[in-house]
Amino acid sequence: MFNKMITRLLPVMPKKLVWIFSKKYIAGETLDDAIRVCRELNAMKIRFTLDLLGEFITRLDEATANKEAYLAIIDRVESEKIDGNYSLKPTSFGLLLDEEVCYRNIREIVAKAASHNNFIRIDMEDSQCTDKEITLFRRLKAEFPRHVGLVVQAYLHRTFDDLKKLQDLHTPATPLNFRLCKGIYVEPATIAYKQYETINQHYLQDLDYLFGQGNYPGIATHDKHLVAGVYQLIEKHHLHPDQYEFQMLYGVTPELRRSIVEKGHPMRVYVPFGKDWFGYSTRRLKENPKIASDIIKALIFKG
Repeated sequence: MFNKMITRLLPVMPKKLVWIFSKKYIAGETLDDAIRVCRELNAMKIRFTLDLLGEFITRLDEATANKEAYLAIIDRVESEKIDGNYSLKPTSFGLLLDEEVCYRNIREIVAKAASHNNFIRIDMEDSQCTDKEITLFRRLKAEFPRHVGLVVQAYLHRTFDDLKKLQDLHTPATPLNFRLCKGIYVEPATIAYKQYETINQHYLQDLDYLFGQGNYPGIATHDKHLVAGVYQLIEKHHLHPDQYEFQMLYGVTPELRRSIVEKGHPMRVYVPFGKDWFGYSTRRLKENPKIASDIIKALIFKG
């Protein structure tokens, strides 16, 4: 009840108040803000992936504007000689309005990144997007085998089968590159696991499979119990640090992040930025009201 109350109140709260907690998890409104954060991460031997906020658009002119913004972001970041890549949400480019327009927009962005020998991560959104985003990834992977990757969500019943089906795209020279996360969207129990232990079990099962297939996983978690299980799998498969990386959200569990880096594991931090930070914050709460408790904890215990 408390979480739902916070969820209802947040959209009408003053933005300055919401920014008190949002600023811990969002680099800022401008690309200059994001580059500053990315430089700070690089100084700590941490790579980044940049995400311009603004998913679930309602007009195709917004999709065009987002495409042009990403092209400019890539030009600027590459000129700055900082170590990182890019993430994007297909709904920002018209996925739910016109799939072909979305494909053309994202293809142009991937081509730009590929021209710099860099990489685009296709984020996975809620279940209405899953098939569409896998299809999009397949099309792009065929043309840009080294320069595009996909997010998969361990809490979906279908994920292990999806991973197996996608192995037809894998070669030793161009391994599949997945970000494996638990999943944040509230989905029905008919398609998603709900219990903490069950989700963790499937997460490690998926990761064990990815390691065994020679895929390159981005291990996206802030769960110290999962991290302990990941360490065991890295030892089991006798992996070198160039065969995987850990990934975390900007501002989340910094102490755990530091401990992973100090153990010699590669780390990449997801850095969201943009003028839509308020919409992003309120959408995250609507998608998962349990985040409200985390917000209160963050305010009290400082992350």
